[in-house]
Amino acid sequence: MPTLGELATYLELELRGDPDTPIQGLAALDIAKQEHLSFVSEKKHLHRLASTQAGTVILHPDWLEIWSGNALLSAAPYITYAHVTRIFDNHPRPSGHVHDAAIVADNAQLGDKVTIDAGACIEPDVVLGDRVWIGAGAYVGHGASIGEDTVIKQGAVICHAVKIGQRCTIHPNTTIGADGFGFAPSDGGWVKIEQLATVLIGDDVEIGANSTVDRGALEDTVVGDGAIIDNLVQIAHGARVGRQTAIASQAGVSGSTQIGDRCVIAGQAGLVGHIVIADDVHIGGQGRVASSVTEAGHYGSGTPIQPMRAWLRSASRFTQLDQIAKRIVELEKATGLDQQKDDKV
Repeated sequence: MPTLGELATYLELELRGDPDTPIQGLAALDIAKQEHLSFVSEKKHLHRLASTQAGTVILHPDWLEIWSGNALLSAAPYITYAHVTRIFDNHPRPSGHVHDAAIVADNAQLGDKVTIDAGACIEPDVVLGDRVWIGAGAYVGHGASIGEDTVIKQGAVICHAVKIGQRCTIHPNTTIGADGFGFAPSDGGWVKIEQLATVLIGDDVEIGANSTVDRGALEDTVVGDGAIIDNLVQIAHGARVGRQTAIASQAGVSGSTQIGDRCVIAGQAGLVGHIVIADDVHIGGQGRVASSVTEAGHYGSGTPIQPMRAWLRSASRFTQLDQIAKRIVELEKATGLDQQKDDKV
């Protein structure tokens, strides 16, 4: 168990209080006890310090006068909290061994200290870098390559020829490299288009549980370095996700769409295919993106929640918009307003 002083040294932060104070773990302000470290990341939450029982708090130096207890002083409390979680990480550790119940092809190349858990299957020509961890029941297809220190968690599927970089995390039951949704219509029905490209995942990428990144038809599907993808996200064939872009749960990206660097795609947003999203674009929740976005900034669509009566009235009026627009044009003609507009132009 680290002390407050040891944490301050490790994080290179100034502290206030007793450096010998033991810190048993992290906890939210509302449930923290004397032995816990908690944090305040935004000024609007400072009032919660009055009721917390936390023994130590991560605070911005400007807020120190509000708190009389032990403190770690940080200009970015939330980022400091993120670093501290790694110190108290309670995830299982890799064994560094291949389990007897794993299936590993004879010509698969395994780096040093690779972990392959029970029930995992590693197909021929796979290359696993040093310290890669393949979880129980995971599958790595023919010719796939996975970089150093990457973790493929339980039940994940990495299809053939997929390339994944270093220090990535692929969470349980996610599938990387399944066929994209490509079919040509014909008089006899749908004709499948074989998906001949693959998926390229950069370094330091995290992809949440039950997400899918499809392989490309002719061009690779690409996820750039540092991108983070939530659970239940669909990335279609040939799409490109830029560096350090974040995509939240239930978002869908259609085929061949290109998303720039440092973008944020909020939950349930939908992007049509073959469009380009510029760098530093933020798409709000349930955003419907039907055309390219060429300038950085925040964009939103969707319908906010309303009381049911108000929503019913709005829905009724929506069906009348075309009729109302025609009436407005007629009224402008009748009153001469249309001519006044032309004169101003």
